[in-house]
Amino acid sequence: MLDVTDISHTYGVGAKAHVALGSITFSVEKGEIVCIVGPSGCGKSTLLRAVSGLLPPTGGESRFMGEPITDVPTDLAFVFQEYSKSLFPWLTARGNVAFPLKARGMSRRERHEVVAEALGWVGLGEAVDKYPWQLSGGMQQRVAIARALVSQPALLLMDEPFASVDAQTRAELEDLLLRVRREYNTTVLLVTHDIDESVYLADRVLVLSKAPSTIVSTLPVTLPAERDQITTKESDEFVHLRGEVARLLRYGTAELSASVPVEAAVE
Repeated sequence: MLDVTDISHTYGVGAKAHVALGSITFSVEKGEIVCIVGPSGCGKSTLLRAVSGLLPPTGGESRFMGEPITDVPTDLAFVFQEYSKSLFPWLTARGNVAFPLKARGMSRRERHEVVAEALGWVGLGEAVDKYPWQLSGGMQQRVAIARALVSQPALLLMDEPFASVDAQTRAELEDLLLRVRREYNTTVLLVTHDIDESVYLADRVLVLSKAPSTIVSTLPVTLPAERDQITTKESDEFVHLRGEVARLLRYGTAELSASVPVEAAVE
């Protein structure tokens, strides 16, 4: 679904240049959820934007279903962390979700039917006529997710989409994402700073180094496909994987982290 080869990016030139991304290579298979974690400021958001076509990379390339990405592909959707800035304040929830459908020539009646279904998916079936300012933060983010899902994209990119909501809403949105993948076979590449979230959601976790970032390790997540916020996170396998990611983030290399107790890494 997605092939990233030697992607790099530098902001600025000369003495003021900042190398955000080193050379990064990875792939995402159809139907996978791959999570990217890394230290604060390591370039996770830059990587997602460079991969998607929103930001031309300094070097390397990305391919979406075999084709080079030079602009944002039509079958790709992006969910931003700052949901309040990504919604149009003058449009209702219905209008925001319907926005990407207008370019497809869909009739008003068809749009209303599809939008109602998408908002129902995210639990906002009763909020179709409300404006963003009338919705809580978690509800606004649900609208943003519905807008991304309404066209059933082949690839969904998410930049810390649950970072600004409360713990209960976050858990609900995580489970919603797993449900979307299960029922639509949607491919997801998600950036997060939350270790538990990365392990709970992912089929694989990519751990980045400090800037200029490279991939320190790729960890397969062997948890059962059906996951639960309580029982999954209590399991020995979840605790072990959480510790592996924590050690890699703190100590930077798989070799060094292997000798460090979990307790020291997650203090």
